[in-house]
Amino acid sequence: METPYVIEMLHITKEFPGIVANDDISLSLRKGEIHALLGENGAGKSTLMSVLFGLYQPEKGEIKKNGKTVKIHNPNDANALGIGMVHQHFKLVECFSVLDNIILGVEPTKTGFLQRKEAREKVVALSKQYGLLVNPDAKIEDITVGMQQRVEILKMLYRENEILIFDEPTAVLTPQEIVDLMQIMRNLTKEGKSILFITHKLNEIMEVADRVSVLRRGHYIGSVDVKDTTKEMLSKMMVGRNVDFSVHKAPAKPTDIALEVKNLNVISPLSKKHVVNDVSFTVRKGEIVCVAGIEGNGQSELVYAITGLTDPDGGQVLMHGEDITTKPVRYRNDHGMAHIPEDRHKFGLILDYPLSFNMVLKKYHTKDFQNRGFIRFDKVNEYGENLIAQFDVRTSQGNKTLARSMSGGNQQKAIIAREVSTGGDLLVAVQLTRGLDVGAIEYIHKQIVKQRDEGKAVLMISLELDEVMDVSDRILVMFEGKIVAELDPKKTTIEELGIYMAGGKKETHEKGME
Repeated sequence: METPYVIEMLHITKEFPGIVANDDISLSLRKGEIHALLGENGAGKSTLMSVLFGLYQPEKGEIKKNGKTVKIHNPNDANALGIGMVHQHFKLVECFSVLDNIILGVEPTKTGFLQRKEAREKVVALSKQYGLLVNPDAKIEDITVGMQQRVEILKMLYRENEILIFDEPTAVLTPQEIVDLMQIMRNLTKEGKSILFITHKLNEIMEVADRVSVLRRGHYIGSVDVKDTTKEMLSKMMVGRNVDFSVHKAPAKPTDIALEVKNLNVISPLSKKHVVNDVSFTVRKGEIVCVAGIEGNGQSELVYAITGLTDPDGGQVLMHGEDITTKPVRYRNDHGMAHIPEDRHKFGLILDYPLSFNMVLKKYHTKDFQNRGFIRFDKVNEYGENLIAQFDVRTSQGNKTLARSMSGGNQQKAIIAREVSTGGDLLVAVQLTRGLDVGAIEYIHKQIVKQRDEGKAVLMISLELDEVMDVSDRILVMFEGKIVAELDPKKTTIEELGIYMAGGKKETHEKGME
């Protein structure tokens, strides 16, 4: 009798030093379905899919394709079996073109010469067939993150993969790009592809998946048909308790101005245009102000100028009334500014340092952690262990764990732990919950509200509309480099917010408005 499954992973066990990442897990994938793999950060989802893709070898278990046992020693074996994977952090060469990235490793040649025209025609045809619409001649460094993800999908299609693994595919996408990706995934299954979809976003599972399997702390909890379940049931399977999706907070009680931005301008070195255009606003202690907007409307450049990562081309940044526009990053840190950056790898962590070192990056030069110029490693380790326990950062070797080896969500939790523990009274948080599961999001939102209630000022930049509406006390909408609206989340709707974000209407925003 023919098996209904294209892939079966049976009794898979994968161990790392100090941790069993996958403990006797079985998972099956039917042809033409979207099967979601749900779990908390560090539950073992990416590890299990890395076993399927040949990046890891399991200690126990077997893998079957169409009912026959197969051995997958490396990604080349996986590709030969029609298995492709889009990783959470893309594997692209930024200075290469889209076309070169797609054909890299499987270049078509004839008598030793590269057949670029033939390859380009195939890529363009695949792009049109699946509605991906990527310019094959563009450089990776010049296209959006959403387009880069489409390049990764085209890499799989070019190799004629039938089983497609998506590892947290929406973690870095805008809301519109997420809608587009969901449609692309549906189109792929209509063509007979089968998709394994790693995620912790319950809305996306309910929207696009056929079945969902849940992992918790390396163990298989169960599989259910999406049509027969609810977000509440899935969240309880995932974290082992009921999750409160609401953000409970008392009305804000703003006091003194902690951050004031006056007529700030930033000019793009590439386009020579204003990406931040005459922006003014204030953030007071005891309130959460959120900058909302579609990605690419100047939010990143605004944050870089506020936190000292770049110099503005005009205007002022004041903290507690002091002009810090040209002050270095350390000065801002030492005088009360904490920063959760949008790119945790580039700006948030030193990936090849252990976790304890990363936890004291803002404090290692203080007297608490050094004596006569020598680091007090006992104090560093003690501080790291306390934060790891307090913020439930899942690790394999405690504070000795290399940051690079941790899941994306746990890397984010480590950064948040470090930043909210600096003792400063101004927190700049960008994409705060990117890559976090519902349990962690619930916890982090409580932490941010707690910071506010303790009298700290919070400037939040978020693409998640629900987060914007639920967490913020005031909303500033940014469009094409300008603040086009200031909204009260209690008096507006997501639909109205979306119209402002798309530039559909504008309201007068007084400079320096409080």
